[in-house]
Amino acid sequence: MFYAVLAYHVEDTVQSWSPDEDAALMKDLLEVNDRLTREGKLGPAARLDVTAKAVTLRGPGEGMVIDGPFAETKEQLLGLYVLDCAIRDEAIAAARDLKRVNPTAVYEIRPIMLYLPGATLTAS
Repeated sequence: MFYAVLAYHVEDTVQSWSPDEDAALMKDLLEVNDRLTREGKLGPAARLDVTAKAVTLRGPGEGMVIDGPFAETKEQLLGLYVLDCAIRDEAIAAARDLKRVNPTAVYEIRPIMLYLPGATLTAS
């Protein structure tokens, strides 16, 4: 069975870290990642960009794009898609396609900051 581990934190706290503090934490996290990789347990890992860059698609029909990840508290994150899009509007269009077939869902669209510095997402 596969599990998604979603890392929650107070964004303002993370943003307040100096580059050295952030690098020290990343070093420690990479040690865990390396161990999990050796154990054959680690799949893709990504660090989401700041919530200020996120948009949410909600509402009836094609939905309306609003700033921020403002899903109601009664809603939980149940899955995710990783899309390779040149611009945000392409990702929004793809989310609208998903919404057409799942009209009661709320889709948050957020740029991904890769966890490993210098790595890029590539289409397979």
